[in-house]
Amino acid sequence: MVKIPPYLKKGDLIGVTCSSSKMELQAAEYAAGVLSSWGYRVHLGITVGTSFHNFSAPDELRLEELQDMLDDPEIKAIVFGRGGYGMVCILDKLDFTRFRKHPKWLCGYSDITVLHAHIHQRYGIATMHSMMCSGITPETIDNEYVQSLENVLKGKSYKYSAPAHPFNREGKATGQLVGGNLSLLANISGSKSQIKTKGKILLLEDIGEYRYNIDRMMYNLKRAGWLDELAGLVVGAFTDGKETTTPFGQTEYEIIHNLVKDYGYPVFFGFPSGHQPENYTLQLGIKHQLKVGEKFSYLAI
Repeated sequence: MVKIPPYLKKGDLIGVTCSSSKMELQAAEYAAGVLSSWGYRVHLGITVGTSFHNFSAPDELRLEELQDMLDDPEIKAIVFGRGGYGMVCILDKLDFTRFRKHPKWLCGYSDITVLHAHIHQRYGIATMHSMMCSGITPETIDNEYVQSLENVLKGKSYKYSAPAHPFNREGKATGQLVGGNLSLLANISGSKSQIKTKGKILLLEDIGEYRYNIDRMMYNLKRAGWLDELAGLVVGAFTDGKETTTPFGQTEYEIIHNLVKDYGYPVFFGFPSGHQPENYTLQLGIKHQLKVGEKFSYLAI
């Protein structure tokens, strides 16, 4: 049985840390102000607004701050500042003993996929695949995707839909939602953080990858068994794709479509998730209903 952290109440404390790449202080302060307007107290960690090469801080400091926030009983949720790279560098040094006894919501995507997958597979605790502080800006503040984070933190149910896509495979499925960034999932394939996906709904998204590398990573998942016994597949945004001098010959969606065409489970292309403003908050590890229909599809709890 999955363990679901308590949803937030007004006055609860949210911690903000940059466990991966650096983030400008002004942007984090704006996002913190929005979180505060929802009725929460916000603590900005010392890794917010600092810089160490492409990281926010050295491994030791990023590790110490995330560990402190995981252990602090007053902090009820952690909203990561941004993704980038760096979570895998500190993951195996984290101690989840207190977190397992008193879980809290961990909110983020992209590089945070590593943390989501590890916690799901090792400890069976739900987390949130959501925008981070970097996605909460004056331009996005009033949109439904930022509002979805506010709603899910409160424990509201959701039903997210999108129009039909030519590559969709119609059908219905129920299962725990897992996954996230394709690059990170391929990176942890074969490690102790690899997700057992049998009977689950897998979410995939990515940014800035060469198309041949998308193909290679999808073959990695296929050969490692990630795709064999899914309940369903949800394909989010693949933004800013790259080509070599000689084009690969397929788009990201065509690559995925071709690699899963022989399976029988429903496939939902074009779900609003990933490195784009249209990025709904999703509860990973929790059972979802997936319907892929002729005119529209949805994912709901």
